[in-house]
Amino acid sequence: MDRPSFVLDASVTLAWCFETETNEFTEAVLDSLASGAALVPTIWPLEIGNALVVAERRGYLDQAASARFINLVQQLPLEVEQESPQRMLGEILLLARQQQLSTYDASYLDLAMRSGLPLASQDQALLRAAGRCGVKPYLDQQG
Repeated sequence: MDRPSFVLDASVTLAWCFETETNEFTEAVLDSLASGAALVPTIWPLEIGNALVVAERRGYLDQAASARFINLVQQLPLEVEQESPQRMLGEILLLARQQQLSTYDASYLDLAMRSGLPLASQDQALLRAAGRCGVKPYLDQQG
């Protein structure tokens, strides 16, 4: 696998599953994975799985559609960065407090900061926090 060129968050990934959430930016990110790789934090697979199971419960998806999406995602060149519980409850929790983010979102920001990679996200609060921390947006989707 190629060296990751950006950090991918769940807001972009899940847009690929739901047609109403897809846009030019999310499609460009997906297209970029044809020639490169992305980095995701430990929480990413659980976030994706939780969104799928909630969508199933609400009748937006059936299990077959979830399975097809999981198969697609598993084919992508993604590298999961493992974190210790101590780091999650230490530096990442502190970053969440400082930037007024959820610890989930702070895990993406922390990973982008440590790796020096841009962040692909549709979450405006996360992107604002990233900007304050010197993290560039991937594909400069925010203009």
